[in-house]
Amino acid sequence: MEKKKKWVLLSLSIPAFLLIFIFMIVPLGNAVRVSFFKWNGYSQKMKFIGLENYISLFSDKVFWRSTFNTFIYGFGSTLLQNIFGLSAALFVNKQFKGRNFVRLILYMPIMISGVIMGAIQYYIFNYDNGVLNNMLNLIGIENIYWMKTGLGSVLIITLINSWQAMGFCMLIYLAGLQNIPKMYEEAALLDGASKRQIFFKVDIPLLMPAITTAVITNLIGGLKLYDIIVTLTNGGPNRKSLSLSYYISLLYFNDEKAGYSAAVGIGLFLIIFAVAVPINRYLRSKEVEY
Repeated sequence: MEKKKKWVLLSLSIPAFLLIFIFMIVPLGNAVRVSFFKWNGYSQKMKFIGLENYISLFSDKVFWRSTFNTFIYGFGSTLLQNIFGLSAALFVNKQFKGRNFVRLILYMPIMISGVIMGAIQYYIFNYDNGVLNNMLNLIGIENIYWMKTGLGSVLIITLINSWQAMGFCMLIYLAGLQNIPKMYEEAALLDGASKRQIFFKVDIPLLMPAITTAVITNLIGGLKLYDIIVTLTNGGPNRKSLSLSYYISLLYFNDEKAGYSAAVGIGLFLIIFAVAVPINRYLRSKEVEY
């Protein structure tokens, strides 16, 4: 009977495995295949060039600049999203009037698509008639070119992405906080612990499952950042705010370098895998049972 039950459960997972195979394994395998060819993306002719595309990565300044930006988007957004999200969760976890309304307001930005958010922020940070510069003009300050440099653009994009995804982190941490048994905090208070000690010695260790989920999800999302960049800076100035995801798109559709684009895509996959797996293992090792 137990054996039959296991086979039934296994059969129920078959559709999920098929979806993973069709939409993840097959495209990944095809990307690896294409990366060994010189191809414009639509021609019937594909020239096999072996590892030449991968070797070209080492001398590609745009690739390394995009990789640097990608790490800023990934780690910068993850840090800010988790700090803001945890702070917001601690605030809305308290009892006060209008708490549910505040939760809604903090969560609403994540409901807007990245493309639309980038377009909105473009009209805020734009040099000519941007909302921010118009406000500064009212107090006698001249227009500021907020995205004049690549680094400035990258930092602004990171801040916007962090603010938009903060609500997602807030929900994860709010669920984690509400799942912590009150008896642990009450016991710590009886032992004379301060609120600060309770937070770092009781709440944080018990929040580790929530921290793991939030950090890994935000990190992978930040490393794959694409949509906000498209509408806010379009990769400018001079492709200095590109992420690897956007660089892959430009290589394929603009530069017609499908093979090289696939090689960059494999590089991004390896970067995400190499970063996310050890961090996930480390955070999992810090989780405690209660």
